[in-house]
Amino acid sequence: MAIRSSLPTYRVAVAGAHRMLQRELAGHNWAAAFAAVSRCELVAVFDKGEDTRRQFVECWGPLPSFADYDQMLAETRPHIVCVATRQTMHADQIETAARAGARGILCEKPLATSLAEMDRITSVCREYNLAFAFGLDRRWNRRYDRIVDAVRSGLVGEVQAITAYGIPSLVNLGCHWFDVALRLAGDPEVAWVSGTVDPLTNDPPDSRRHLDPPGSCRLGFTNGIEAFATSAGSGVEFDVVGSRGRAVLARDGAEVHYWRNDDPVVRRRRLALPPQARTWPRTVRDLVAALDAGTVTRCDADCARRATEISFAVHQSHRNGGGPVTPAEVDRGLQIESFPWGNE
Repeated sequence: MAIRSSLPTYRVAVAGAHRMLQRELAGHNWAAAFAAVSRCELVAVFDKGEDTRRQFVECWGPLPSFADYDQMLAETRPHIVCVATRQTMHADQIETAARAGARGILCEKPLATSLAEMDRITSVCREYNLAFAFGLDRRWNRRYDRIVDAVRSGLVGEVQAITAYGIPSLVNLGCHWFDVALRLAGDPEVAWVSGTVDPLTNDPPDSRRHLDPPGSCRLGFTNGIEAFATSAGSGVEFDVVGSRGRAVLARDGAEVHYWRNDDPVVRRRRLALPPQARTWPRTVRDLVAALDAGTVTRCDADCARRATEISFAVHQSHRNGGGPVTPAEVDRGLQIESFPWGNE
């Protein structure tokens, strides 16, 4: 006789479906990630595009589709809302979902267009005790888990400085680089940021990079570790300097080479890493576990806040002439809309 699970199935509504029109597990296809977790059931989709809604239903089955977000929430009462619209809409949609009774939010990056919007999101998460997962997927990446564990266990001794290379935009993509740096540093709070925004003098006037340019910065964390970030380089790469040596993370964590100062031969070693696995279902399972237990996810609202604050602090420092600013000193109304994402 089969034993029935007493664990609940969570009803999931998707807002912003343009990257979820196929069943393949891939980046930003959160519908596929939810479908891969048996305790989640897709029950509705919101998208302003009629053709996008039609394609979503063709892919995922005959479920209600809506051009009105509030109507979707009122009629389908989801437990979880996947907010995958442009960040111009995130604060309003997360607040509305919480007030409509949603218990969990999976939010795409970037988080918001200003720190004022970010404050609204973190406030509503606290007020409604929302389980919140922010889409910085390296938080659920097994290779980065192994790397972070090794660094925190003394791979290069006590961490002193971290450098991040190849940041292509400060807000839309920079949050990934800043989040990895925060993990490697032990997830401290940010004490100050000093930075500049790249001038992009060689980009044509209509380049979207002017909307969300790259930049470089120096960071001070509250635990004394310093970090540096630059648009120089290509890909996702990091350099970790510690009291006993140095580690280089290449090819987005696919390779880690390290040296130790006390090694008489000073030879390069390579850290053994697990095989790569699909990250996105792990994100959904983590959110489900947080809902079950009333705990937080690996990348909750505070995690999202720290990575987002850095991006805006670089812009504020640049406006101030490049000097250091604390997160609290950033103009909460400073708006960086970043790249178009859909549903504008």
